[in-house]
Amino acid sequence: MTIRQGRPRARVAVFACVAALGLVADQATKMWAQAVLGDGRTIDVLPPLLSLRLVHNPGASLGFGASNTWMISLLAVVASVAMLVLAWRTVSTKWSLMLGLAFSGAVGNLIDRIAYADVFLNGRVVDFLDYGWSIGNVADIALMVAGIGIVVLIVIGEPFGVKDLADMERPSGKDAAEGGAL
Repeated sequence: MTIRQGRPRARVAVFACVAALGLVADQATKMWAQAVLGDGRTIDVLPPLLSLRLVHNPGASLGFGASNTWMISLLAVVASVAMLVLAWRTVSTKWSLMLGLAFSGAVGNLIDRIAYADVFLNGRVVDFLDYGWSIGNVADIALMVAGIGIVVLIVIGEPFGVKDLADMERPSGKDAAEGGAL
C-alpha cells in the first residue's frame, strides 16, 4: 500500500487560507459586536440557547485564569508558534486544516489580549456569543472545532509526518508472515 502525502504548497495554502479566513471572521465579528452591542443591549437569537451580549473577558474559557491574563497570552504565543512548526512538518492536508483552525483561534484571541491591554499582555478578549452557560466568540468556535478534529484525526490514524507514512507502508509482522508463506 502506498500512501501519497499532500503536496507541500497545497498544505501550506490550506493552512494559510483557513488561518486567514478564521482570523478575518473572528476579528470582523468582534468589531461588529462592539459596535452593535457596546451599549449594553442583548439580542436574543435562539432563546434560551443563544443570545448576543458583549463581554470583555480577562480569563480563558469560562473566565478561568482571569488573574493570570499575561500567562494565558504567553501560552497563546507559544501554542501559535508550535502550530506553525507543526503545520510546516505535517504531510497531511487534514492536519493542515485543523492546525489552521487552531492557529486562527489562538491568534484571534491573542490579538484582543494585545490590542486591549493596559500593560503587557493583560488585555481582555471580546466575547459575545452567550450560550447561557458560557460566552465566547468565533475564535473559541475555531479552537473547539480544531480540538475535536484533531482528536478525530488521531482516532482514525491520519498520518501526521513522514515517519507515520513510512510506518503505514511497512507491512506488519502478520502481513509479512503471510506474504512469506505464499
